[in-house]
Amino acid sequence: MKVLLTRPQGRNQAMEEQLSLRDVAYLVTPLLSVVETTEQLDPTHLNNTNNLLFISSNAVDFAAQKLQQQFPTHCRYFAVGQATADSLAQYNINAFTSPEHSQDSEGLLSLAQLQDVDKQSFIIVRGLGGRETLAEQLQLRGANVNYWQVYQRAIPNLDGKAITQQWKSFGIDTIVVTSGEILSNLVELVPKELFAWLRACHIIVPSNRVELQAKAMGLSHISNANGANTQAILASLAL
Repeated sequence: MKVLLTRPQGRNQAMEEQLSLRDVAYLVTPLLSVVETTEQLDPTHLNNTNNLLFISSNAVDFAAQKLQQQFPTHCRYFAVGQATADSLAQYNINAFTSPEHSQDSEGLLSLAQLQDVDKQSFIIVRGLGGRETLAEQLQLRGANVNYWQVYQRAIPNLDGKAITQQWKSFGIDTIVVTSGEILSNLVELVPKELFAWLRACHIIVPSNRVELQAKAMGLSHISNANGANTQAILASLAL
């Protein structure tokens, strides 16, 4: 097994350490970059919010920078996926998170704590232009929802043919994809004449939604890790 790690720069260290401990060869090629936005949050708005809901580890870390690590103590915290909950835990925040079998927005919405939210207020902390599922469902349940978009995504400038040949020459046969956007960037990057190589690779995805997306893109050797955290991925790799 030779593994390709594709998370943004600085987000692959935990997997690198675990693969090294297990003597598994790997390459790191970030297929998504994230940069901070200039969007600030009105302190009054924050003070009047009951719940903070974080979409990703990036959302946690960029919010921490903007808040100077002074997270409000009056809110309930929610995290999409264990990796996001783990990031909040680094700031001593205990968050409700998606169940183990569904580490995504839909899983989070199934929590008992999010069923009766009439007239409650939520701030969803996310990247620019994320999915609308959480906001739409919470609003249907009577909640008042606003966004705080703390980062934005960009596609790294890579030569698709050259980088794919590098992966192929190294012997990459397993690719860890932790979001739908990274998956899209991967498929767009690989030239058509090398797509058969990609189809032969074992693709590790974090959720049912991304699994369906991968199948729709013509990939077939897919494992759903049911999470983007290191332990979930290692289990899916049978390591």
